Amino acid sequence: MDLGIHYASFSHPEWDRLLADRLGATARIADDGGIALFTVMDHYFQMEMSGGPQEPMLEGYTTLGYLAGRTERMGLGLLVTGVTYRHPGLLAKIVTTLDVLSGGRAWLGIGAAWYDREHAGLGVPFPPLAERFGRLEETLRVCRQMWSPDDGPFEGEHYRLAETICVPPPVAGRVPVMIGGQGERKTLRLVAQYADACNLFTGDGVDGVAAKLEVLRRHCDDVGRDYDEIRKTILWFGDPVAESDRFAREMERYDGLGVTLAALMPSGDDPEAWAAAVVEDALPRVSSR
Repeated sequence: MDLGIHYASFSHPEWDRLLADRLGATARIADDGGIALFTVMDHYFQMEMSGGPQEPMLEGYTTLGYLAGRTERMGLGLLVTGVTYRHPGLLAKIVTTLDVLSGGRAWLGIGAAWYDREHAGLGVPFPPLAERFGRLEETLRVCRQMWSPDDGPFEGEHYRLAETICVPPPVAGRVPVMIGGQGERKTLRLVAQYADACNLFTGDGVDGVAAKLEVLRRHCDDVGRDYDEIRKTILWFGDPVAESDRFAREMERYDGLGVTLAALMPSGDDPEAWAAAVVEDALPRVSSR
């Protein structure tokens, strides 16, 4: 099993002076130590549950570009981009640029968006949920077309592109797509239809993830998709350093479900030290799985 680091908060001591250095150093520790994927959030404002808009938040793709220049091996992505944040043609161009300049390390993490306050705050339209899902599906189709030989028009209900040109293309021809979220009726069906990976929360524990994966399997059967083609990833809630026994026990069970990557969020005031401990103590516990 691989481990990822999801750098979800910039609110560490002296962040106004040390934010960039601390972020870059944490990413370098992760990259040198064998972490497979480094992600940040894609929000305009910090989430209210994590302190709200008065806490620091960086624009996601600019942040990944910064990290691409300071790392060499691990994947880079957002967990996850809200479909409302960028026009799909521009989104495909942005993530392709990240992929080309990082040597093929970009992931496109994407979801339906939910944080209405940040949209209202910065004047970004926030359509109803059903429309956001319609836009999400069309965005996935736009990206797929832009990463294909077809550079002609795209005509959808929400988006119309006269030319889907994307030069240079992604390093491997396309960027892996990870859909975040676990809604059973719409989100997991879109995973079955379009995604290379899903990302599930672990708030309901191993049994909750198992139930979501069974739903995903049924959707794959319905659309004729090979369930095993889809990479299963999770965002694990806990500290693998302070809760090492629980971490090892649960990772063994998630491995049994076919989960191949667990993303972890830094704990405490020193993300650099935490990342070093994860590399030294937590990664060896799962790397043989």
